[in-house]
Amino acid sequence: MSDEAGTPAEIPGEPPIEAAPEAAPQAEARPAEPDPKLENTLILELKDGAVTIELLPELAPQHVERIKTLARAGFYDNTPFHRVIEGFMAQGGDPTGTGTGGAREQGYADLPAEFSPPNKARFVRGACGMARTANPNSANSQFFIMFGPAPSLDGQYTIWGRVVAGMEAVDKIKRGTGGNGIVQGPDRLIKARIAADAPAAA
Repeated sequence: MSDEAGTPAEIPGEPPIEAAPEAAPQAEARPAEPDPKLENTLILELKDGAVTIELLPELAPQHVERIKTLARAGFYDNTPFHRVIEGFMAQGGDPTGTGTGGAREQGYADLPAEFSPPNKARFVRGACGMARTANPNSANSQFFIMFGPAPSLDGQYTIWGRVVAGMEAVDKIKRGTGGNGIVQGPDRLIKARIAADAPAAA
């Protein structure tokens, strides 16, 4: 027999029965919300160290989402920096290393331009942009990191991030020869990952 509270009732003439304390109702488990800062931090592992890039979804939400999706899929891992021009930029993101490849073969359509006006973002040292053809809406997977400022690119290419640590590793990427900057035996992006996906510290 139980009382209304759901604990065993006392039986006359017998010592009271000690009821085990009832467990507090458990709140429904919810997946932890990702830390916005970590979710928008890209880490590139290069031969000379790690490069930390702050992603800028407020400037280019579709491009940032593409970068994150491809990084999480391992698309960028072991891809070459196929075009690197001293004082200008290092370009990668093409698994074929030809400058014409991308993620289209995996079903990723080209992205519409998300150009920033110069009063919002500029192509300065450490800025990360998306490569494209003459068509403004042709960015797909290839990207570049600036060695120095290039005002001629402002408002003409999409800026999706900026290097906040490890620029010295970018500076050591092997340069190309000739005017087109094509690299023979290029350095590779060892691994790209989103900081939010890193295993928690023990």
